[in-house]
Amino acid sequence: MSSPLDGVRILDLTQVQAGPSCTQLLAWMGADVIKVEQPGVGDRTRTERAVDPDVDSFYFIVFNANKRSICLDLRADAGREALIKLVALSDVVVENYGPGQMERFGLGYDVLREANPKIVYCTIKGYGTYGPNASIKCFEHIAQAMGGAMSANGEAGGSPQFVAPGVGDSGSGLHAAIGMLAALRQRDNTGEAQRVEISMQDAIVNLMRIRMIDTLNTHEPVPRVGNRVWGGPPFVYPCAPGGPNDYVALVLAGDGWDSVLALAGRAELVGDERFATNETRIENAVEVEEIVTSWTMTKTKHEIMDILAKLGIPVGAVQDTLEVFGDEHLKAREMIIDMHDPARGDYKIIGCPIKIESNELEIKPPPLLGEHSEDVLSSLLDMGSAEIAALKSGGVI
Repeated sequence: MSSPLDGVRILDLTQVQAGPSCTQLLAWMGADVIKVEQPGVGDRTRTERAVDPDVDSFYFIVFNANKRSICLDLRADAGREALIKLVALSDVVVENYGPGQMERFGLGYDVLREANPKIVYCTIKGYGTYGPNASIKCFEHIAQAMGGAMSANGEAGGSPQFVAPGVGDSGSGLHAAIGMLAALRQRDNTGEAQRVEISMQDAIVNLMRIRMIDTLNTHEPVPRVGNRVWGGPPFVYPCAPGGPNDYVALVLAGDGWDSVLALAGRAELVGDERFATNETRIENAVEVEEIVTSWTMTKTKHEIMDILAKLGIPVGAVQDTLEVFGDEHLKAREMIIDMHDPARGDYKIIGCPIKIESNELEIKPPPLLGEHSEDVLSSLLDMGSAEIAALKSGGVI
């Protein structure tokens, strides 16, 4: 079987997280993703947070599997010309440079569309390319702040809190992937170039829809309530032996509440009007927390998960990041994969979360800097060895 995106070529002019997370997903779907990097430097995440200065960091590795890497100096005329020739042979160009950088390279949308009238061009920016804030630079925590995520996250009475998942960067990447696929379909229907724009702030606001409901109802800001969403009992409870992540997340609704009462040795409270409904449990949240905690602290989080799962109650242990890498369920679903390549040795990599029946996916190691420069230039642009050597000696590749 062929992969869903076989035959689609993507020029990836992105770095860090928002763009690379997007193009990695598309590479896993079968697209030929050519990562264009600055000679001698590359994606800055190759060195950021690196443990070994001679080995690419995991910051780079987790976002760049299954891609090819070519080095091109886009500030040089020869590098710019080579890129334009590659654009003519590609389906998508995606970039997440700072505002106006593509235009400073002389590679704005109009130039790319002239090179390929059927190109899909995707640009990812903190605030987009228009609107009062379009010229302002943006990073993950800034997008979270401006999109409302920080204001709704944290303990009551405490300061706004950063959200650990990359909802600004990787969230933008997901939106970009969806937009690019839609644009490709439209391009195939019309034969015309398409432009896709993703704003990190926009992506956060979209992901915040569920938290915006209360504001729509009350016309007031959503307060910070920690794990007590909607003001009721907490969603997570402490477990034995009391470590920093010895907690379990569960749902106290319907028959699940009655089962927890029985397990906690409080069967006499089944049917008690103070706890009979979600609304009354919210009113008596302190008592509910005390009852549940008295039981959860007698067992480990995985013991509780096993007991409640067999009763059909939604439940999950609060796993720390090391436990996630050892999760047998995630290994069975090929979300945690053992990888080896000569440059980096043995390591684990996070797999593809999208399962498509026809996609026989093999996770491949991320490319070394410029690993495929000569192959791409010779096979796609028919450059000879002398021309390639001249570009190399001139620092263009």
